[in-house]
Amino acid sequence: MPSALKKRVISLCVASLAAAFAVKASAADLASRFVMGPTRAVVRAPNGMVATSQPLAVQAGLEILKKGGNAIDAAIAANAVIGLAEPASCGIGGDLFVIYWDNETQKLYGLNASGRSPYGISIEKVRALGHEMIPIKDPLSWSVPGCLDGWDMLRRRFGTMSFTELLAPAIQYAEKGFPVSGWPAHDTVDTRHREFRDTYLPGGKALKDGDVFTNLNLARAYRTIAEKGRDAFYKGEIARKIVAYSNRVGGFFAMRDFEEHTGEWVEPVSTIYRGYEVWELPPNGQGIATLQILNILEGYDLASLGHNSAEYLHLFIEAKKLAYADRARYYADMDFYKTPLNWLISKQYAARRRTLIDPKHAAKSDPPGKPPGHGDTIYLTVADKDRNMVSLIQSVFWGFGSGYVPDDLGFCLQNRGALFALDPDHPNRLEPHKRPFHTIIPAFVTRDGRPWLSFGVMGGDMQPQGQVQVLCNIIDFGMNIQEAGDAPRMRHMGSSQPTGTKMEEGGTVALEFGISPGVQRKLSELGHRLQLPFKTFFGGYQAIVLDPETGMYLGASDPRRAGCAFGY
Repeated sequence: MPSALKKRVISLCVASLAAAFAVKASAADLASRFVMGPTRAVVRAPNGMVATSQPLAVQAGLEILKKGGNAIDAAIAANAVIGLAEPASCGIGGDLFVIYWDNETQKLYGLNASGRSPYGISIEKVRALGHEMIPIKDPLSWSVPGCLDGWDMLRRRFGTMSFTELLAPAIQYAEKGFPVSGWPAHDTVDTRHREFRDTYLPGGKALKDGDVFTNLNLARAYRTIAEKGRDAFYKGEIARKIVAYSNRVGGFFAMRDFEEHTGEWVEPVSTIYRGYEVWELPPNGQGIATLQILNILEGYDLASLGHNSAEYLHLFIEAKKLAYADRARYYADMDFYKTPLNWLISKQYAARRRTLIDPKHAAKSDPPGKPPGHGDTIYLTVADKDRNMVSLIQSVFWGFGSGYVPDDLGFCLQNRGALFALDPDHPNRLEPHKRPFHTIIPAFVTRDGRPWLSFGVMGGDMQPQGQVQVLCNIIDFGMNIQEAGDAPRMRHMGSSQPTGTKMEEGGTVALEFGISPGVQRKLSELGHRLQLPFKTFFGGYQAIVLDPETGMYLGASDPRRAGCAFGY
């Protein structure tokens, strides 16, 4: 072993053990957070690649590619499998966002497939029920699921296969069973509802890793969609079952909410970071926070500061605070509020915000800028032989969404509506038929107008933070795409929220193991409050690069999750 590597191993072991003993961490805690160097090689393949957090979903996507399907076809098939296999994170009861590079037209396309609040809900009705905030695990948190409509929009515009072909792998696993992995423990989910227990707690017991699970109800729902198409979900029997269930348990859904639902094709927005064009989707999502942070950090020579040095992490935290202050104030459904989008992602605005960063002290408050004149997820990326690339993210928000499973449909309804504000003056205030603020964001990077990197980092408000850290690891610190995902991360928590609530002043910082005690000490001296990392999720990353020199695909997958990247 080279001496430099030996020194790093020893240093990381000492730091991690010291932290473990200080808080009496378990061996499992320590192992789950100890990340050092590349955990695996970059995956390379000439014809196609699939990367996501569930191996069965990866295989389903590859099968579709090998049968002649394209990247969109494979992404839908993989998403259907992962909706079955990771129901705490995603499923057809949730929403979906996509950035897609279509090689024929040489263009990026954006899809916002998020659902809207019921027509029948209002701030006044929620407050009349005694709530100051929308409860997380409650029918009041429901918004119309947009995932299935998103699949249909993608398939009709760019896909080549029918739902019958695309849903077949998921139906087979649902009917014949598969071994579960990484599901939440029994005490972390809401088990009050009979329909939830019948679906996800067979025999009244929480499933453990390796237990075989079948979901015949979801298989039937998928078969209905395969036979009758998108309208079965929004105008037919599935919608009727959801509305009847809503009427029974105190929700506000009506058939009109489903019949009038539609996703929206949107133009991705971008900024240039050191010559790389980074693309995100506009609000109601939080993607432009990534662009804002990058714009602020571009004014510093990060490479000279060193990877995960106290100086670099301090600048990153302070830039994140400023971007998230704007996120809390300005990000909302742009059909209801004119988000000052171009101003927020401009270089001129970033330069002004950069002047607020004190290199010697952590800010205790983070006010939003003033415009001139006026949450559990899965991510997957797929690339095909024709050089089409899709960046897709899908979620039911919190673990198992709202915790409500409509009768015998086999999936949970999301609780994304919990992110609405009940402040009538807030841009993200609850209103009828409105899209809530969203945390899930796909990302894409081009170079010289050509596709280069399709990637994402799941994990609530960790997503922009994780995306920026990955990009800085690649662009500023020279890592390959696997090393960039393996490297220890930090997560800042706190600041103003898009629900209108205010968190602890200055927030707190969690540092993953592998960031040295010396760096931790310096950050404390700068005024940052450090939080123990054991209960913090540092995101799940997947990526595919199209190598401009060889034309080969390179894939990477986060070791913090059970997924993988495979190609052929």
